[in-house]
Amino acid sequence: QVQLVESGGGLVQPGGSLRLSCVASGGIFSMFLMGWYRQPPGKQRELVADINRDGTTNFADYAKGRFTISRDNAKKTVYLQMNNLTPEDTAVYYCRALLSGFRIIWGQGTQVTVSS
Repeated sequence: QVQLVESGGGLVQPGGSLRLSCVASGGIFSMFLMGWYRQPPGKQRELVADINRDGTTNFADYAKGRFTISRDNAKKTVYLQMNNLTPEDTAVYYCRALLSGFRIIWGQGTQVTVSS
């Protein structure tokens, strides 16, 4: 049974940085396509970035140049480094794993609030 636990969210001022972490338990982490999604208040959940088994990455346009996604297979962890944050980045951030057979697992989410 694969489970995902996010951490690292919080309150940050505009222009600040945060690093989110997502630790997986169960399964073969190195085989998962891992991603970060977010859901701003009153809006639908949207892709932030994802990282494939081979390390190739994909970013939403608003994340390019500001956010970095990485993974440490030995630690079963995926990271999202977010820089130059703006109030528009305020959202609940979710970690997602795509497993074999197209099974999708979500974490519980971590709140990121960007405000002065």
